[in-house]
Amino acid sequence: MKVTAFENYITVEDYAPFNLGLSVDCGQSFRWKLKENNRWCAIVRGRYLEASENDGKLFLYTSENEFNELWRDYFDLDCNYGEICRTLCADEHLKKATTECAGIHILKQEPWEALCSFIISQNNNIPRIKGIIERLCEAFGDKTEYGFTFPTAQKLATLTVEDLAPLRSGFRAKYIIDAAQKVASGEVDFEKIKTEPIEFGRAELQKIKGVGAKVAECTLLYGFYKIEAFPVDVWVKRIMAELYPNGLPECTKGIEGIAQQYLFHWRRTCIE
Repeated sequence: MKVTAFENYITVEDYAPFNLGLSVDCGQSFRWKLKENNRWCAIVRGRYLEASENDGKLFLYTSENEFNELWRDYFDLDCNYGEICRTLCADEHLKKATTECAGIHILKQEPWEALCSFIISQNNNIPRIKGIIERLCEAFGDKTEYGFTFPTAQKLATLTVEDLAPLRSGFRAKYIIDAAQKVASGEVDFEKIKTEPIEFGRAELQKIKGVGAKVAECTLLYGFYKIEAFPVDVWVKRIMAELYPNGLPECTKGIEGIAQQYLFHWRRTCIE
């Protein structure tokens, strides 16, 4: 990987297969927006970034230090996705998915934001999810020069369901509050979820009201980078019924979450 620093931005070249637009807009994160100047922008872990991709180069409007501290890991640029995709290509459907949706990376998101976002995602569509999250940040996040940060569990734990009424999040409000209280108090132990085997995290997250297997798996994959997690929503149910009625192929073992992300986006966007 070659990183070159300029006055107001850096460029990244010779990185593993990576598609910025697909990675930030394939249903795993909900705060990225495409600006009129064709740059993607978001506030992540309290830091603002604008980024674009052109002619095999990433353009990140940040410093080299911040790239190494945050964005390099966030975009999972050091992971060998080329090798992962070669492994997945042992299956004919995954070969199509990884070819037609080439460059998707799992984003290493902040665990609380991932948990809260996927609670909001339940029985919801992506535009509405984004709207609720935007209103949540504007109401309870910290204001910065570029927008609002994602509110902490500690902040939301002090609120009531009624306080969340302006979000128009419906039945999800009580689950957001319960999640915030359990995370803020340590009853749901994020540090142990990070270090313990995935089964611990599955059980720990499902202590929260309204968090079932799908939300737990999403949180483990996108918030804790447990790449063996396998979220199953309506699209993945269709994929499994149509293509894998006897279960996932052996080539996905240990990387089921990455396989899922390719299959999910491929099934939604590439198959008639």
